[in-house]
Amino acid sequence: MDITSLQNPLVKHLIRLRDDKKQRKLENLMLVEGWDEINLALLAGHIPNSLLIAPEISSRQHDIISSETLTVTHAVFEKLSYRENPDGWIAVFPTPSKSLSDLKLNSNPLLIVAESIEKPGNLGAILRTADAAGVAALLVCDPHTDIYNPNVVRASRGTLFTVPTIELSNMDALSFLREHRIDILAATPQAEEEFTQQDLSGPLAVIVGTEDKGLSDYWLQKADLRVKIPMVGKVNSLNVSIATALIVYEAKRQRDW
Repeated sequence: MDITSLQNPLVKHLIRLRDDKKQRKLENLMLVEGWDEINLALLAGHIPNSLLIAPEISSRQHDIISSETLTVTHAVFEKLSYRENPDGWIAVFPTPSKSLSDLKLNSNPLLIVAESIEKPGNLGAILRTADAAGVAALLVCDPHTDIYNPNVVRASRGTLFTVPTIELSNMDALSFLREHRIDILAATPQAEEEFTQQDLSGPLAVIVGTEDKGLSDYWLQKADLRVKIPMVGKVNSLNVSIATALIVYEAKRQRDW
């Protein structure tokens, strides 16, 4: 084993990367745990700086290109891991550097704009929907959670690497959408029409807001379309990732006709 001590300096460093947003930003590095997640990153063209494998947990053969590959004990891996039922694989990747100028949109793009999402699990679930539905990009406006938080990576199952994901301000996102003539759809319980009653087949950005307060007035006032999801129970809202999936897949259904 290359690393057997919980007090190893590299172990302490990786824990800081895992837990501290400022450390991740300072070094432009992030942790990715899990064979599938690491391989999605590789398929997207990202190369890890280092790879840590716990042979006592993992039965897979190592064939991943990395600057540095180290074996660690089961105890060390458990110290580093942030997942239930870990599979013995953790890699350190440079954080993806994406900007609006990197986006290559087709003639009929579908995007998601997530404003001030607070929970990493919800942001990760939105990324999985974006990947599954072929969304062109996820724009994360005025974020309250770090998109490179390990829990975002975990909840996204690695689709953070397959969907262009960009942090930016509300103003910059609006300017980009207007420049590319992309209609803005706001999801709000106060809308008069249900999301299935609107034409969602053209260039579209689905805007979703915070878990507790929904969209800000900024987007509600700028929206070209406002839709609601019918609610017949006692509560008046859905989880933001579920609401996003419903609307995005309705847009996809209309496009696939």
